[in-house]
Amino acid sequence: MPSKVYFVERRASSPNESLTARLEMLFNKAALGEAVCKDDLVAVKLHFGERGLTSYINPVFVRIIVDELKGLGVKPFLTDTNTLYRNARHNAVDHVETALLHGFSYTTAGAPVIIADGLRGHGSRDVPVPGKHFQQVKIAQAILDADSMIVMTHVKGHIITALGGAIKNLSMGCSSRAGKHMMHAAIRPKVIKEKCRGDKLCLHHCPVECIQIVDQVAVINEEQCIGCGECIVACPHTAIKIGWLDDAIMLQERMAEFAYGAVKDKKGRCAYINFLLDITPHCDCHGWSDSSIVPDIGILASFDPVAIDQASIDLINAQTGLAGSGLKKNFAPGEDKFTGVFGEVDYTAQLRHAAQMGLGSRDYELIKIE
Repeated sequence: MPSKVYFVERRASSPNESLTARLEMLFNKAALGEAVCKDDLVAVKLHFGERGLTSYINPVFVRIIVDELKGLGVKPFLTDTNTLYRNARHNAVDHVETALLHGFSYTTAGAPVIIADGLRGHGSRDVPVPGKHFQQVKIAQAILDADSMIVMTHVKGHIITALGGAIKNLSMGCSSRAGKHMMHAAIRPKVIKEKCRGDKLCLHHCPVECIQIVDQVAVINEEQCIGCGECIVACPHTAIKIGWLDDAIMLQERMAEFAYGAVKDKKGRCAYINFLLDITPHCDCHGWSDSSIVPDIGILASFDPVAIDQASIDLINAQTGLAGSGLKKNFAPGEDKFTGVFGEVDYTAQLRHAAQMGLGSRDYELIKIE
């Protein structure tokens, strides 16, 4: 049976049709409250955005969900995990300060911020999974200790996986730093010597300082590399690449196995909200926001993370691509937009592997809420 995915459009022409009013209606029409029980400690899983980014989920939307949850007699908290790379969310102190800077205060969002993997990103437990790559995964302790979870995801592109949706939010977003390293270990960037100009941009963006310039050519220390992909984004000459058909697929399969572990003990206790707004080419871990590749679409809700990501992709691909954006091709409705940005990477690998593991279904019924 297809999974149900509920949808509200972005357009509005009156106060009753505002996106905040529609989000409240979406929460109730999709019966997302059925994921929680009275007195639950509820993790509201977010991405607070890297400093310099502006396309993260608006805290005003988060407040709508928090108020709905409180009305059900539960105790929500806003959460994310620390990053593998060194930046403004590498430890819980900097992470909370970043969240507050971006408007995720108790006054605005209505709930406290708790970093799920602790002060330095070491707070996790091993969860057994029936994986192809892993038999156990490292999931942040506060995610596991929460009684239920609402996963709020800003859908966007990603330099390695092409798609950043609910599955990525569950995997990279719910793992400890060691877990992130386990997933990223599949990625090995390679320098194309003929294209490299030795301008050191990749070196300055590498969070673990594993790049050197030797004879005017960048050299990557593979043993030290954490596979974050920052060097790929930083190079304006496309002189650094990964094996899209091997490395990227393996990373996505590993992500699906971590996503499975994040919700393994919460069957029926997780709900998902995908925001198809500000659909940018790159992940919210970058310190900037590029322009959207398609117009704003709306918001989706479901109890199935695979179905909601598949529906998100289908709605994005149905749009006309925006000129002057990161799209290089595939502007017409029906053409694949993230392929139009990144080329050959197969982002459906994460959907296929997650479905094969039983995390959800790619078959869905889209229910539009008026």
